[in-house]
Formats: sequence, structure tokens, C-alpha cells
Amino acid sequence: MSLTGSTNEQKIWNYLMDKLGNAYGVAGLMGNLYAESALNPQNLQNSYESKLGYTDATYTAAVDNGSYTNFVGDSAGYGLAQWTYSTRKAGLLSYAQGKGKSVGDLEMQLEYLMKEMQEGYASVLTTLKNAATVLAASNAVLTKYERPADQSTSVQTKRAGYGQTYYDKYAGGTTMTEKELRQKVANTAIGYLGCKESDGSHKKIIDIYNAHKPLARGYAVKYTDAWCATYVSAIAILCEITDIMPTECGCDKMIALYKNLGRWKEDDSYTPSVGDVIFYDWDDSGVGDNTGSSDHVGIVTAVSGTSVTVIEGNKNDAVGYRSMTVNGKYIRGYGLPNYASKAASGSSSGGTSTDTSTGSTGSTSTDTGTAYSVGDIITFTGTTHYTSAAATTGKTCKAGRAKITQISKGAKHPYHLIAESGGGSTVYGWVDAADISGLASYSVGDVVQFAGGKHYASANATSGSTVKAGPAKITQISSGAKHPYHVIHTDNTSAVYGWVDAADIGAASTSGTSGSTSKTHTVGKGDTLSAIASKYGTTVAKIVAANKSKYSTITANYIVIGWTLTIPQ
Repeated sequence: MSLTGSTNEQKIWNYLMDKLGNAYGVAGLMGNLYAESALNPQNLQNSYESKLGYTDATYTAAVDNGSYTNFVGDSAGYGLAQWTYSTRKAGLLSYAQGKGKSVGDLEMQLEYLMKEMQEGYASVLTTLKNAATVLAASNAVLTKYERPADQSTSVQTKRAGYGQTYYDKYAGGTTMTEKELRQKVANTAIGYLGCKESDGSHKKIIDIYNAHKPLARGYAVKYTDAWCATYVSAIAILCEITDIMPTECGCDKMIALYKNLGRWKEDDSYTPSVGDVIFYDWDDSGVGDNTGSSDHVGIVTAVSGTSVTVIEGNKNDAVGYRSMTVNGKYIRGYGLPNYASKAASGSSSGGTSTDTSTGSTGSTSTDTGTAYSVGDIITFTGTTHYTSAAATTGKTCKAGRAKITQISKGAKHPYHLIAESGGGSTVYGWVDAADISGLASYSVGDVVQFAGGKHYASANATSGSTVKAGPAKITQISSGAKHPYHVIHTDNTSAVYGWVDAADIGAASTSGTSGSTSKTHTVGKGDTLSAIASKYGTTVAKIVAANKSKYSTITANYIVIGWTLTIPQ
């Protein structure tokens, strides 16, 4: 696929979202790539620049033109992932040469990174596709893929913090479940671990608080003030939840705000959850319920049985962790942000489905849930896309083929799309559900653009050979197979001749060839397969077979309003 976006950051995010389909995984991976190379595909490890006498650009050029011949064996980290070991650098160089690309080419390196993941780091790839937090994804990359010498907790939190920044920037429009929102708050707080007064790094926390208006009681916090409550408030500001996690620079005043919201928990024996705000009183005697004045505050980041982990600002003049036990001494009480009021349902179904099918009649099923999934290639019919799922104004774009990269269930504009290369659309953003007419379809005879990659000897083969991109014709379809499309190149641009992945083809031509005609029909209210088959002069069995690869749940008695069916002749 060709890269989309105006900056390396955008291009990397879009490419990885296309491949992983999980914003947490993408963010966790990008945080590590940023730590390694600042997302610069030509980055030469800094300590080797003077040793080798090269800059990023001159090293890359020398490797490309062959004047520098020790790329594989020089032990210098290079590229997005700072590939260092000789075997991995040899693989990178060979892949670049096979593609006819510079060793510092961004798209080539992203392809090689995914190739490495698929062939040698399958467990990491699985984690990235299924991670529920940025931290989990980031730690998998750090400890199992990058594997630097320093994998300490401070490094883990720093890299997860980088990843959280990307998540907030590119996936922040997605409505989270309560659990996800709580974890976002914890991860954001962890991102500042280690900030301290001695080197002035705590000042950015104070600056975040002071930049938020109106200031609590109109007071601008000084760098020399106590800043535990300011830290908690800064996290609320960064997560944009100050309506449920009120800002204050004083502990007792913050408690008063939680009481006003009806979200104060006086019970010291309460077992907290991640994201709850814990208050302390250092004068607590440890007997009975503590009702004294509060001296300190933090955010709960983990709970295991009766053990509680808290992150705090101004803990020994720095951001650091504290371990507590439920009902432990010094606990004053808890502020409980109402995360549920800001979150989506935790249900994985995204809605309810009312199946009105009546046995063998083939009547329509009305699906009131989310009709599509991340990764679906669809036909976008609208003219407007938006910068967030809840935006009130948008920009004009063209209709055509696009891929769903994110879904925000229940949002105003629930689907995030990125235009497919050659598909006619310019969409890049959140769109209305009504502007998606159905899954884009392919048929035998369609001329498509093969994006480059592997072709296989059979539809379920486990190994294949790599070929270049180019136009190709679909000659067979194996519904539900691992590599469902058999394609043959139509010119000398590519040598593809075999079974390929669905993700590696796009931009189907409507011309086809003689002997392979088909039409489409969008399912409407009251439609049945028998009626549709009769209308187009075909059979129910043929329609089911032609659409099984697009709609795995289709049967002679089950279709869904909005599906775009291929009608074989």
C-alpha cells in the first residue's frame, strides 16, 4: 500500500493501523520507535556518527551506492527500529535491495518491520493486535522485539508515555469503555514518572495546570509550591475529563469538590479501582475512620487483592509510586471520578440484533448494531469527513473505496475511514454511518491492483514467495480461505501468479472480461434471497456462494439490510 499522510508520524500511524487494526497496539509500537529513532528511517545511532564519520544522510547514501560495505557488521543501530544485530541488518538490506529501494526508505522499513513480526515475533504481533492498553502493547515491543539493555520500569513507563501521546492524538475521538478510560488516566499519569524538582522537569506539570482556565480560586501555582494536587489536576486536564475529575491545587479543596459532585468516598476500607483518586492524612492514628485534614493525594494505577499501587506527584519532590494496602494507615478517603458517565458500554457487541428471518423464506435480518468491523473495505458514498467522532463541522472529500480503521460505537460519526489507493475517494477521517453503502466487493474477472507481497501455491499455504506490486486479474475466489484470491498479473509490472491475501489487493476495475459478468444489489427492507434471485435470473445458492467471502454469516435464510450483494449470472 502507498503511505498516506503529510508527515512521517501520520504515515506510520496510518500504515500500522491498516496492518494491526488496534490503536493501542499501534500507539505502543510507535512509542518504542520514537524512543529508538524519533521516527526517522535514516537515523544512524548517535554514538556511531563520530565513530564512523557519517551523518544520517551520508551513511544512508553510502550504503545505497555501495561505497560503504560494512552495514551488516558494524553493530551500529539504524532506521526506525534501530536494527543492530548483523542478521537483522542483513535482512533489512536484502529486503531493500529486493524492493529496489533505499535502505532508509520509510515504506520499505515499515514493510520489513511487519515481515519481521510475522515471521519471527508472532507473539508480539498477536499482542499488538489485541492489546487493551498502550502499556501492554509497549511492553511487548520493548521486552520481546526491541530488547534494549535497559528494560527497567522507568524505561517501560517512558516508552508507554510516548505511545499514549500518539494514542491521544490519533485515537482520542474513539469512545472508550469505563475500563479503558480508567486505564488511560493511569497511563497518562505514569507517563510523567520520574519528573522531579532537582532537574526542573516537574515544571511542565505546573505549566499544564496553570494553562488551564479558569484557575481554581484564581491562583497560579508556583514552581516552588507543593504540587501533588496540581499533578492530579494536570492529568485530568490532559485526559479532558475535568468535569468528572475536578482541578485544584489543594487537597482539602479538592475533597470539597468531590463532595459537591457526590463522588466522595469517606470509607477508608473501600477497595479502590484504577483511576480512583486517593487522599492521605499523615496524622492518621490508624484507629477508626480518618476524618482529619488531607496532606497528600495520588492516582490509583493498579489493584491486586488488598494491595494498591498509587502514583503521586511531589512524592519526595518527584513523581513516584507508593504501595498501600486496603484500609491501610494514613488513608483519608477517595475521590471517585464518574468514569461511567463518560464511557461507552463495555459490551463487545456494540448493540442488539433483531433477526426477523422466518425459516426457509429468506426474509431479511434487521441489524441495529455496528454493521462493519475494523479492516473492512467499504464503499463510501458521502462527501464530508470529520476530525473526530463527535465533531460538529467537517471538510469536503470524494466518495469511493475506503478502509475502516477505527469504530466509535454510538458516536455521531462512528466510522474512521482512510481512502484505498486507486479507489477514487479522498476520505481521511470520521464519517456518518449513512455514508457507507456496504462492503466493497470483488468478483472473478475483476482487474485489481496487487499491493506487493507474497503469493502462494494454494489458498491456505503457510509459506509463499515475494513479488512486486502491479495490476492483476482475479481468476479464482476461495471464500473464507487464508489467501482468498487467486490473481494473475496483467502486465510486466508484477510477476504475481498465485493466491494472495485480501489485504493485498485494491481498486477493482468494473470492466472484467467476457464470460464473467455480475451485478450488485443492496439489500433493502423486505428483501429475500429468493426474490432477489428471481429478479436477476439466478439462484439463491449462487448468490450465497458469491458473497460468502464478504459476509460470512450469509445463508439462504439470512441477509442483512445494507449488505451489497454480488449477483452472479
